[in-house]
Amino acid sequence: MPLAQFYARDIPDLRTPAGTDLLQVLWCPFDHPPKSYMPRTVLFWRSAAAVTTVLTAPPEPPTVQFEGYLPEPCLLLPERITEYPHPSELSPDLLGLLNEWGRWETAGDAVDSRYASYPAEFYGINLSVAPGWKVGGWASWGLTDPIPQSCPACDTRMRPLLTIPSREWGSSDRSWIPYELKEPVIPTRGGEPRPDQPAAVQIGRGHKQQVYVCPAFPEHPHTELMQ
Repeated sequence: MPLAQFYARDIPDLRTPAGTDLLQVLWCPFDHPPKSYMPRTVLFWRSAAAVTTVLTAPPEPPTVQFEGYLPEPCLLLPERITEYPHPSELSPDLLGLLNEWGRWETAGDAVDSRYASYPAEFYGINLSVAPGWKVGGWASWGLTDPIPQSCPACDTRMRPLLTIPSREWGSSDRSWIPYELKEPVIPTRGGEPRPDQPAAVQIGRGHKQQVYVCPAFPEHPHTELMQ
């Protein structure tokens, strides 16, 4: 079933195979043990000009394993942001610098003084890996330490292509809420879409599904990881 589609014109950093400018991501809404307990994705790299018949209502599967594997239709509004590596990918020396509050104070009001007792947390929550749906960027870690992903076809170090989260933000990283949503972010009544879950997708117990692709040959087989 369809999960997402992205046009290269909207995402400058999306590396597409020659002759393509459109990525369509499909997935099977069932777990696929023993390798993974999350939906299996399939990537289709296409030319938008060659897509002549567009379905207004894509067919839904007759059944799904979990309700959270059936995405709610929604429109993506891509926004380019700056983020930095997960703290677990930083060297001990750099982590030591992040723990020096005096360095953070030079940024003035841009840094929340409530983090004075644990300054590295300011980096991890507000500057490091952004939550939410994301194309490219840095990988999020938590269930495991960083695990390098190698291309099954050519052994090239793979890069994150797509992050499929259970939520756009959580209680600890609300600084990533888009400005236009900061006011309307209020509890919703039963049955209404949640601002932090517009696609109503859930991976595991609120985790993320990460899709990795070969930077040298995007058409090579991709890999997936839950974090």
